[in-house]
Amino acid sequence: MPATPPRSPARPQRRPQPPRPARAPVRPVRRKRPRWAMRAVTTLSVVVLASAGIGHAVVTSLDADIARVDPFRDMKNRPQAGHGMNVLLVGTDGRDRVTEQERREYRLGGAPCHCTDTIMIVHISEDRERASVVSLPRDSYAELPEHVDETTGARHGPHPIRINAAYAEGGPQLTVRTVENMTHVKIDHYLEVDFTSFMKTVDVLGGVRICTTKPLKDSYTGLDLAAGTHTLKGGEALQYVRSRHIDGASDLGRMKRQQRFLAALIERATSSGVLLNPLKFRDVTRAVLGSVRADRGFGTDELLDLGRAMRNFSPSSSEFMTVPIGRMGYVVPGIGSTLKWDEPKADQLFRSLRADRPLAVNRPPRLRAETVDVAPQQIRVQVENGTGTAGLAKRVDAALAATGFATTHQPATSKDHSVRRTVIVYDPRWDRSARSLAAALPGSELRAEPGRGPLLKVIAGSDFKDVRKVKPEDPPEAESQAVRGDEVVCGA
Repeated sequence: MPATPPRSPARPQRRPQPPRPARAPVRPVRRKRPRWAMRAVTTLSVVVLASAGIGHAVVTSLDADIARVDPFRDMKNRPQAGHGMNVLLVGTDGRDRVTEQERREYRLGGAPCHCTDTIMIVHISEDRERASVVSLPRDSYAELPEHVDETTGARHGPHPIRINAAYAEGGPQLTVRTVENMTHVKIDHYLEVDFTSFMKTVDVLGGVRICTTKPLKDSYTGLDLAAGTHTLKGGEALQYVRSRHIDGASDLGRMKRQQRFLAALIERATSSGVLLNPLKFRDVTRAVLGSVRADRGFGTDELLDLGRAMRNFSPSSSEFMTVPIGRMGYVVPGIGSTLKWDEPKADQLFRSLRADRPLAVNRPPRLRAETVDVAPQQIRVQVENGTGTAGLAKRVDAALAATGFATTHQPATSKDHSVRRTVIVYDPRWDRSARSLAAALPGSELRAEPGRGPLLKVIAGSDFKDVRKVKPEDPPEAESQAVRGDEVVCGA
């Protein structure tokens, strides 16, 4: 018989115990959180993950479509990196891809010059809460470093040139080298925009709102805007930022309009919800990146970083400045007339960029005086009271004088006491003075009276409220103060 397995030793019998009262099961101790907090955290997590996923998918798909250049190849002795990010934004005279209809409608005829029409340094602050845009005039006097001509292959030593011609001789790389040599600001990224990408971007945003206090007309570009507010679509916007023959300010006046347009573009993008809507963001990004060229390092992460930063932007987050000009019409043999920078002021400007400091003085938005063609001090005015309100002519005379107009200080009474709308009577030969005076008296009627001479007459009507402050356009070389975007958009 098989051996019987050994048994376990018998366990001692426990004495019966009296029953104990039932006790609730012990649960692990947890830190209490309010239910609303849990819901908020969960919702926020889902939104962040979804937004990041959609954004990254959208931008990654577009990254491969960006045309690439290598503007930093073999560059040595570059400036030391500062704080924040510096993007060299270059607008090229690219007419190759515009349609024949666009070429005719927006006056884009002629051969492309293969040069830079616009050069700007866009500085994004390290905290991503401010964008500083510095315009470098295309006619700026520059000294090119030693380089190989991109077209002929010939080696050139250092020589003077207009800054926009650096692109024709050495492409993006020589443009970056020249800008870095002149500013001592290290360029982190390069972005090149042509006519086509500019028009597409404006169109996909639904147009950009622009205001002008006087008519803008340029027979070269075909720009023809009446005084007032306009929503410009792609082609009209291109005419606006390209026009150089509106006034005597030439390229400097054009840069002011470009800066105003960029401020309005930021206002449109941030107020329309584009940057918060992945699908709209995708459409805008496609329009911008589908026809631009960028350096190899300007990729998905950088685009997402800029997109997130721009979500908190507003016109007041942007500031604009043109490099201070010390000498207009600086003639260089073999080159012609150039613009010479004011070196001390320019150095101070670029030091601020390197140190990531704001360019515009930290101040509340200022009330802008409307710019006019003729200074008020040059306009002689006689004021008459065209109503039954006692003392109105004296009040209007004093208000105009306080604004700078050369009034007679001898207010009179008009023969007509039933004037409702204030009237400005003027000699057509002094029409510019009349328009300047009308800007100070909004809603007034201009009435031509040939042979009247230089003395303008204001017949104050019952509609008179106050006198608006006006000032003449500053001479271009004096405009070296930075302005914030909220100071130059419509309604500022």
